[in-house]
Amino acid sequence: MIEGAIFDLDGTLLDSMQIWDNMGEIYLRSLGLEPRDDINEKFLLLSLRESAEFYIREYGVGLTVDEITSGINALAARFYREEAETKEGVYEFLSELRGRGVKMCVATATDRPQVEAALKRCGIRDFFSEIFTCTEVGSGKNAPDIFRRAVSHLGTKKEKTVVFEDSLFAVKTAKRDSFNVVGIKDSHQRGRDEIRALSDVFLDGFTDCKSFWDFAESL
Repeated sequence: MIEGAIFDLDGTLLDSMQIWDNMGEIYLRSLGLEPRDDINEKFLLLSLRESAEFYIREYGVGLTVDEITSGINALAARFYREEAETKEGVYEFLSELRGRGVKMCVATATDRPQVEAALKRCGIRDFFSEIFTCTEVGSGKNAPDIFRRAVSHLGTKKEKTVVFEDSLFAVKTAKRDSFNVVGIKDSHQRGRDEIRALSDVFLDGFTDCKSFWDFAESL
């Protein structure tokens, strides 16, 4: 039976990927500038600092790189604090896991203040014994460090621990490191067919989880 669960945040627990998919235009419009059609695609391919340099170079934004990155982070923080919502069925699913004695934590690329704000407002913070962020761990999910830290914290057997993820590169990382993976469908997802193929279980949502429970009981 499953002993531990490591949850991604954006696109997995929270229906929140739209803030990052649309941040390119959201930020420019906050300055009163009209974005070009390709701005969101460009933003997704750039680091935050690269994005700030792009705004200065291509849109003539009269702010420093640090001022721009602070502004983007403030917009994201407000979203997590005031708007981000859990996906349907998340609370009930977490309650079921806790009722079965499963230990849970969060492993996310989003910074801690935003994570804490969203989880508390949505009423699910208490399900998780710890939050691990890529910033604090010191590496992104292209490396397994964050998952290793999480399972070490939980104190569960790796083969009885499951990683819940919606992004292809994170699924690949967890699988390469021999974690069990549950892929989660998200409307902003890229590479869904490959995620489905790589995952031990793929869920369209948290309201119909029979395939997961069958898998969990087999561990």
